[in-house]
Order: sequence, then structure tokens, then C-alpha cells
Amino acid sequence: MSNKDIITLLHGAGGSYMHSLIKNVFMKLNDNYGEVGLEMLDDAAVINDTVISTDSFIVRPIFFKGGDIGRLSVSGTVNDIAMMGGNPIALSLAIVMEEGFPLSDLEKIVDSIKKTAEEADVHIVTGDTKVMEKGSLDKIIINTSGIGNRPPQLDYNINTLRKNRQPSRWLVPTNLRPGDKIIVSGTIGDHEISILSSREGIGFEANVKSDVAPLNKLMLKLLEVGGIADAKDPTRGGLADLLNDWSEKSGLGIYIKEEDIPVREEVRAAVEFLGMDILELSNEGKVVLAVSPEYEKDVLEELHSDPLGKYATTIGEVRKDISGVIMETVIGGQRYVGRPIGSPVPRIC
Repeated sequence: MSNKDIITLLHGAGGSYMHSLIKNVFMKLNDNYGEVGLEMLDDAAVINDTVISTDSFIVRPIFFKGGDIGRLSVSGTVNDIAMMGGNPIALSLAIVMEEGFPLSDLEKIVDSIKKTAEEADVHIVTGDTKVMEKGSLDKIIINTSGIGNRPPQLDYNINTLRKNRQPSRWLVPTNLRPGDKIIVSGTIGDHEISILSSREGIGFEANVKSDVAPLNKLMLKLLEVGGIADAKDPTRGGLADLLNDWSEKSGLGIYIKEEDIPVREEVRAAVEFLGMDILELSNEGKVVLAVSPEYEKDVLEELHSDPLGKYATTIGEVRKDISGVIMETVIGGQRYVGRPIGSPVPRIC
């Protein structure tokens, strides 16, 4: 049996392999149900003004610099709802553990879940617990599903956009228009480098903490400013996968400048040491925004007033005279940024 006939780690790594799997297999389930449904291939769906999302977390190690699997499981689903423009309200929590899993570790994870849910102002309302035989699972898997409603800030944000366009009522890629500015809320690559430096046997040490955090309160403040066409967190596949997704779904090109992309020096050094592409690294506490140019300054001011957006910067713009994603390099050349095959590191979220 060839690799074409089996599932590999690349099929869950957030790049072209995963997108092909979803389109060729899971899209058979699509029946065009909902205002934003499965056909949008986004991280959340909208049904009767209710936003829903689900995510499973298999990160290794389960405790890492800056966070743990519990904080990740709450933040990940909260952020998927927030990126659609929704206000997350409640989560379900399903945990599958390996026989022999330390009770003390479970208590630490549950405590982290509780603290992160309080930080995000969401409620854990239902759940499920399963235990599998020792050796049939690597420690623990967590699934969180969430629901959210339509906040009044989103209606204000949409009204500001209607000065120049007729957008969707939600934050989706088809809202993008030529001239929109691409803003990233802070330094990229922190989460993936943190995970790598926390793993045994990797061979390098980096003083980098994961950026994992719930972004829903920040998003509500940004929606009040207005002018946001779309928002998405650059998780698996990183900035490269996100921008290619926007370009494909909007039918427009995206031009970015390498020198404007915020990267911590420790992360840059680790990337060079490991031979990785910073644009493909996973993040769990950042948002990328497509913003109408007349709102760029105000959005950046709001971001800079929040600790989660302290290092926000504009990295490029949407254009109709190019195809795909093009990056102007620091030496003045141009580089085509393709969709990655998949994250270079398995089990990062």
C-alpha cells in the first residue's frame, strides 16, 4: 500500500496534504447548510446567528514553556469562534486518557482549563471522559467544542465596511478587497519554537514562551473600531497557509514585506539553526487581520493598547494585479510564498 492510500502525519499538519484530504474526503458531507457552512472550509460555522466550532488537541509535550494542553484547548476553540466575529459563550470538554495517566497531571490540566476559561469569560457546560488501555494512546487527547453569539460590535464593524463594499455579515475571506491592509497582532513563530525547545532530544534550547492565549476580548475591541474584513489565527501552517487561504478564497493577490514581519530574535535564531521557514510556523495567540485602509491607523492603535497586540504591525496589502502570495525580501527581491505541504513539526497543537 502506497502513501497515497494511507493517512500520514502530513494529513493533519495544516498544509496542502490536509486541505486535499478535507476537499476529497470530508467535503462529501457538505450540504450547504448554515449561513457560513462546511463549504467555506473555515475554522467555525454559523447557523441562525450562532457560531459553532470544534477542535482536538494532541500537543506533545503536554506541559510546555508558556502553557499546557489545557490552556491550549480552551484558547484554540475560543479563538476559532472569535475569528468569525462571534462572541464565545460556552464550551464542551471531552478528555481521553491513557491508563496510568498521573492524577496530579490531570488536576494541573483541569486547573489550567478553569483559569483560561475565566480569562476568556466562557463556561464549561458539558463534557465526556474516556480511558484507553496503556500503550494505545500517548497520554491524553482533549477535544473542545464551543458556541458563541453575534455581538453588537460585529454589526458596527460591518456598517463601517459598507461605505465601500457589500460584505458578508461575518468575518470571511470573500470580504477582502484590493487595498486592504494585512496586519499581524505580534511576533510570529513563538508557539512552535516553544514546543520544539520543550521536547527532549531536539538538541537546542530557546528562551521562548508559547503565545497561547484567548483572543476573544481583543477581537471585540477591534470590531468596535471597525473596518475589519476578515480575521484568522495563524495556527497549523502558519502565516503562509493563512495568506494562501485568503488569496484562494477571495481571488485576489496578497503582497507582504519580509522586513515588516515581527519576529523575536530568539525565534529567528532557532529558525536559522533548524533550517525552518518562519512563515510556516504555528502560533496560538496571534491574529492576522485584513483591514480597510482608512481604519488601519485606528486598528493598530487599539492593538498597541492591549498586551496581546503590543507588537502589532502592518505587513502588507491585498492586491488585484498579482496572483497568490508574494513577499518582498529584505534584500529587495520577490519570493512566491506557496501553501506549505504541512507543518514541519507534528503534534504542535
